[in-house]
Amino acid sequence: MKTYAINKRATFDYEILEKLEGGLVLAGYEVKSIKTGHISLKGAYVTIKENEAYLTNANIPAYQPRNMPESYDPTRYRKVLIHKKELKELIGKISQKGLTLVPIKVYSIRGLIKLEFGIGKGKKKFDKREDIKKKDSKRKIERTLKNKY
Repeated sequence: MKTYAINKRATFDYEILEKLEGGLVLAGYEVKSIKTGHISLKGAYVTIKENEAYLTNANIPAYQPRNMPESYDPTRYRKVLIHKKELKELIGKISQKGLTLVPIKVYSIRGLIKLEFGIGKGKKKFDKREDIKKKDSKRKIERTLKNKY
């Protein structure tokens, strides 16, 4: 498994309640671009339209800008392939207030590009502050242990 992109803001801005995996429907030049590491999940989210899931606002720049079709949009909708049963469960869970689908990372398994996304509930400002305090205290402890030995 090779990871191409991680959405670091996902775990900071959202409390991930459940993680799911789905394949991405991509064009050949998008696959090449992702495999060279050119993908950004910043500001991306997963939407459900007409009983299908789509990755929205993920930026995949052109692999070779001169050879790209003129109609190419780097932030277009990309279909996420998941089972119908999972999709129905998602629709039921997302209908609850305050839950969203957040992309977490893009990776490949046996040559296939996969998207890991989660059902997230937005964190409040004080929750984020608590996370920052925990990280800082953990860093201090690790630093003192490292200096002692």
